[in-house]
Amino acid sequence: MSSEPAAPGYTVKHVAALTGLSPDTVRMWERRYAVVSPSRSASGYRVYDEAAVQRLTAMRALVDGGCPPREAAARVTSGTTLGPVPAAGSPDPAAGDVPAAPAPGALTQAARALDAAALDAVLDQAFAAGPFEEVVDDWLMPQLALLGTAWRAGEVSVGGEHFVSAAVQRRVAAAYEAAVVLPGAPRVLVGLARGSRHEIGVLVFAAALRRAGVGVVYLGADVPPESWVVLVSGGPVAAVVLGVPTPEDEPAARETLAALGAAYPRLRLCVGGGRQDQLADLGSALGHRITDAVPELTRILFPSS
Repeated sequence: MSSEPAAPGYTVKHVAALTGLSPDTVRMWERRYAVVSPSRSASGYRVYDEAAVQRLTAMRALVDGGCPPREAAARVTSGTTLGPVPAAGSPDPAAGDVPAAPAPGALTQAARALDAAALDAVLDQAFAAGPFEEVVDDWLMPQLALLGTAWRAGEVSVGGEHFVSAAVQRRVAAAYEAAVVLPGAPRVLVGLARGSRHEIGVLVFAAALRRAGVGVVYLGADVPPESWVVLVSGGPVAAVVLGVPTPEDEPAARETLAALGAAYPRLRLCVGGGRQDQLADLGSALGHRITDAVPELTRILFPSS
């Protein structure tokens, strides 16, 4: 029997294809921001009309242009705009003139040259090439991995690697600060264990989760286990996300997760980063892509949505 609704309109999968959004994002924007309100077919499937497609397309254009999702939804639902309103000189995603991401090795080249203007241009181009989360998964993290390989091979100095990392952290921190937390959103603590200092990956996750409306409290690097325990005791915490980027970080992360599990047996513990699978016995592994991990965790955190 067909899964298509009998009523005229579009299914969520069809809407996703028309707007360039994932079905999860369509549903997320529907329940969190009420930017669309689909009807239901006799079988219970969501049915979207043409106006809903237009609103979702407009919201995506605003978000892709740097507008926080909540503000973008408010503009679309209030009728402020039913189409992209990019800043002067910025690309219009609907017009098909979004710039391509920088070439592979661009960050490594910037690290060698120590050229701040060139590095800013590379990052501007990268983050204009698509939504923050997709740029992170498809361009930023692979480029940082290439940079790390070049550093280990002696092709990039320590100073050059730090120069690029600091610039990337500033960009990601700006995205974190610009994100809008939903009223009454669950609070999640995100950070690294004692002695762990490879911060970019966990900061990226914190920014993406906050962009999804979650009340993220970012603790940063090198947080001892006793501090994690005390911080959880300070108020309602729905979950803890601990980054485990390298093998050297595993013992301290294990110590922190064990301490939290003993103190708060019902607290949701999650792990991310390159070594997350090695600690899956103590916390839920979130996966290695932001575009997968954030929607999955938000579904858990907003069960009634």
